[in-house]
Amino acid sequence: MEITAAMVKELRERTGAGMMDCKKALMATNGDIEKAIDELRTKGLAKAAKKAGRIASEGIVASYIHGGGRIGVLVEVNCETDFVAKTDEFKSLVHDIAMQIAASSPEYVRREEVPEEVINHEKEILRAQALEEGKPEKVIEKMIEGRLEKFFKEKCLLEQPFIKDPDKTVQELVHEHIAKIGENINIRRFVRYEVGEGIQKEETNFAAEVMAQIKGE
Repeated sequence: MEITAAMVKELRERTGAGMMDCKKALMATNGDIEKAIDELRTKGLAKAAKKAGRIASEGIVASYIHGGGRIGVLVEVNCETDFVAKTDEFKSLVHDIAMQIAASSPEYVRREEVPEEVINHEKEILRAQALEEGKPEKVIEKMIEGRLEKFFKEKCLLEQPFIKDPDKTVQELVHEHIAKIGENINIRRFVRYEVGEGIQKEETNFAAEVMAQIKGE
């Protein structure tokens, strides 16, 4: 059965779960909305989504070094309380996220952070590729939409397949921990360094902020 955008929208409105979580639940239940709701509830994703609006002002900044010092990651992950921030389960999650960043090299946390000019530039490239392939105009827009989704899955951390379990996304991993821990969890920002690559101004500012915070403790 074809899973339409309207079906995903309805399930999202009824559960508050993420778009990709809703789509996967509908695919798993052959488009049955009620069964899809049960699927999301079983995984704790509907419950987790309700916590997503709560303020997460605690957390930790963690580092991860890979390849004998060739790749380094700093990541800030927030939760609601200092108590949770100190638990082994939360620290393990943050470590896995840092490993994910080192291995998969995302550029943004979520698709909403991708600048409009970057998206427009990507669309221009994808359109040119489609025309070069001789695709008819009537199907080009749909092709661009599909390939843009692939772009988001490659560049946005939350949409990447989790390296330890590619059947789930990083977003789903976070939602599972929200359901277990009972607090909102938010990946706020990260920086990834690799020997030989340039360092952007924003990355330098983030690193400077972290170092200043460490020195002030």
